[in-house]
Amino acid sequence: MFKNKIALITGSTSGLGEAISKKLAQEGAQGLVITGRDLKRGERVVSEIQEMGCQAFFKAANLEDVNQCRALFDVIDNKFDGRIHGLVNSAAYTGRGTIEETPVSEWDKHQAVNIRAPFILIQEAVQRMQKHGISGSILNIGSVSGHAGFPFLTPYACSKGALITLTKNVAQSQREHRIRCNAILPGWMDTPAEHAIQKEYYNAPDDWLEKAEAEQAFGKLVKPDEVADLVALILSDRGGVMTGSIIDYDQKVIGAQQ
Repeated sequence: MFKNKIALITGSTSGLGEAISKKLAQEGAQGLVITGRDLKRGERVVSEIQEMGCQAFFKAANLEDVNQCRALFDVIDNKFDGRIHGLVNSAAYTGRGTIEETPVSEWDKHQAVNIRAPFILIQEAVQRMQKHGISGSILNIGSVSGHAGFPFLTPYACSKGALITLTKNVAQSQREHRIRCNAILPGWMDTPAEHAIQKEYYNAPDDWLEKAEAEQAFGKLVKPDEVADLVALILSDRGGVMTGSIIDYDQKVIGAQQ
């Protein structure tokens, strides 16, 4: 359980981040910091979490901005006296791009949101965990694309590969402080963001999800609630001493002949 604990979850106004936030609230979290770029969605998620009996605060942030990343911890400092038990880096930029055609500006945006922002947030979190003697837990949401990825995901895949290394590096450095750091790498997931991608990049028909799921081994895409259950387990004390672990959450086996 995550009872009486405090966490910050990025990308938590929709999709996986929202599912994680609600799961932690269900498990008895004392307080959650919700963040994203959409005020209305943020206010909706906060309201629904508060109805579960959990304190929740929304702070808008563009994770491309270093100062806005750090400012998220103003909420932790002002509302929870600097105490934080869990950090979930769920936000991601998923723009497309090949090695031949990706402009440097697109590469830089992936690096800023998908690896620099988690680096900054982890830095802020561990400083507070160490100060308060908290045996905290950090969970990074990566992607199976971090192993290599499709050719049209070059900048995204590289940023997620870097997140894998950051996860292991932080896990190693924070062991002496009893702070754990792990990562989950989901495969193709059924989220509002994925629906938008299918429409924007592929002009997909309205029934694209039904057709895609019919072709999957388990008859469905990965669902946010499923991943949220695993996040809650690993982030909480039920995660035990598990640290530096990189978990593929997909119905394809990485490295196997497909």
